[in-house]
Amino acid sequence: MRNAYSKRSVIDGINSAKTSGTQVWRDNLPTWCPGCGHFAALHGLYESLNILKVSPKDTVLVSGIGCSGRFPFFSKGFGLHALHGRAIPVATGVKIANPELCVVVVGGDGDGVGIGGGHFPHAARNNLDLTYILLDNSIYGLTKGQISPTSPVGMVSATSPYGNIAHPLNPTTLALAYGATFVARVFSRERQFVSEIVTQAIRHQGFSMVHVLSPCVEFNKQITYTSWQETVARLPDDYHPDDRNDAMKLAESKHPIHLGVFFESNIPTFEEEMKRIQQKARQG
Repeated sequence: MRNAYSKRSVIDGINSAKTSGTQVWRDNLPTWCPGCGHFAALHGLYESLNILKVSPKDTVLVSGIGCSGRFPFFSKGFGLHALHGRAIPVATGVKIANPELCVVVVGGDGDGVGIGGGHFPHAARNNLDLTYILLDNSIYGLTKGQISPTSPVGMVSATSPYGNIAHPLNPTTLALAYGATFVARVFSRERQFVSEIVTQAIRHQGFSMVHVLSPCVEFNKQITYTSWQETVARLPDDYHPDDRNDAMKLAESKHPIHLGVFFESNIPTFEEEMKRIQQKARQG
């Protein structure tokens, strides 16, 4: 990978973004801190929806509380800024009410595996046809820098002045354990790769979770573009994402932290099973 701070790399990324044809999805200008990893995830989502030819009128973006919660304000289409940790149940209701909609859920590490951690497993095990983009910066950025469920042991923060003593959760392994039928991890430094994986996730029929390593440049000085750049690596070229046990082993790795699609399987979605039950009930 090219150096994260390479001038040429930044210019190439800007030029690529300008020619991606995503203007149809842009609404209000993002207001995140300059350099925030969420920018790449947002543009990756724009590109994915554009590639898949999804119409804004057929798209619903649901978010929780946190810096990631602003996604619906920056995207055309329907959006709903839900309560902290409640994005998944709200999105579930939207999808069940109108299964034809493309429903994308966006949340942070605190929103998704902290206060919202009780909703995540049930959406996954039920295989709802939702795409869940979980933006992980290992900090509570919106409230100015407290530790989150993914903060490493020893991290000094506003709520851990002597170092964090709690062990971090791994959203990728959690999604695998919960039974998600599409599980991937990306690094927001690689905007094009983010777009490719999110496109696959939206196209997948069933519960898709994309774990985005998304640095907070303002409040997290330990987990940074540089620290992740030195640690991440793509999954092996000969890896096949069809074995949940193999996926779990690679997802648990810390040196390197693997990127790519860990697991994908095709089983009936919750919506398909609902139709089957409804038909059975009508037949008596």
